[in-house]
Amino acid sequence: MANTTRVITVIGVFRDGQTARRAAEALRSAGFRSESTHGLGTEGSAYASGGEAHSGDRGGIAGFFRRFFGADIDEGESRRYEEVVQRGNSLVTVDTDDSQADRVVDIMNQYGAIDIEHDRPMPGQAERVSLEHGEKSIPVVEEELQVGKRLVRRGGVRIYSRVVERPVEEEVTLREEHIDVERRPADRPVSAADTANLRDQTIEVAEMAEEPVVSKRARVVEEIFVGKETTERRETIRDQVRRTDVTVEHVGAGETGSRASVDDTEFREDFERRYAGSGVPYENVAPAYDYGYNAANDARYRGKSWDEVESTLKTDYLRNNPNSTWDNIKGAVRYGWERITGKRRSAG
Repeated sequence: MANTTRVITVIGVFRDGQTARRAAEALRSAGFRSESTHGLGTEGSAYASGGEAHSGDRGGIAGFFRRFFGADIDEGESRRYEEVVQRGNSLVTVDTDDSQADRVVDIMNQYGAIDIEHDRPMPGQAERVSLEHGEKSIPVVEEELQVGKRLVRRGGVRIYSRVVERPVEEEVTLREEHIDVERRPADRPVSAADTANLRDQTIEVAEMAEEPVVSKRARVVEEIFVGKETTERRETIRDQVRRTDVTVEHVGAGETGSRASVDDTEFREDFERRYAGSGVPYENVAPAYDYGYNAANDARYRGKSWDEVESTLKTDYLRNNPNSTWDNIKGAVRYGWERITGKRRSAG
């Protein structure tokens, strides 16, 4: 029986049309069919990754979703995507079989796909906040290390008492009596005593013998004492606590973040030297350059060398990009880092 491949639709939501187009280009470079990638601009117009444009006909944004998903799309689902687009976001959609869905999601996340449920940036993306009305608070959260004590069983002693038998022997001397009856011939006159014994009489003589008598007496020959001795020891508890470190950075007019207005020409030149033969597009590595660049501006790492921060940066980057391999993108992160620290090394 032939296997049936299930086709599913993956939808990525992006903050602006330019980012959505970059994600669509990366998807095409990864081998996904261009006609299966679509997006929506802030005006409600749809564009296909192959370049075919549709005006807002057939009901504008709602009509687009009905055309794309079919007439039986859930109204609540449609309205949710309509609201996301009306807030100025753009969409990229891909029809693919379920075995490739995770790959599509990974590529979209590299370009900052946001969570549609909360319309918020995915990890690693900057959030824009308007302060036209009121103010926004940024809580500084700090963990405290609290060390307590509890009793735990580390071991013990179990004592068994049982009765065992062992053979013993002892020598003893026993006495026995044996009666000896002897008849002796006699020829003498009868005496008065003999005359007195001239009557019926019975004489009984008993034979006595000693026999061993065994008795047992219990004695305490040893005592087992069980007790506890309490000692104290000092132990140093080492752990890590987290704290929200808020860095305030002034950006110039037109800038939307620490990397938004920086010319990435040097990054692209390093990419050509370092990754040109890998077949990976620059857009797939660009987030690693950005990450290293932004990390070098982080107050937590200022004044530290690359060797001092590499382990921390690796853990943080892979936590937000679980599908990346550090050895593959380490060079890009370091180049971005040294772009700020002034310790840039030649690629090698």
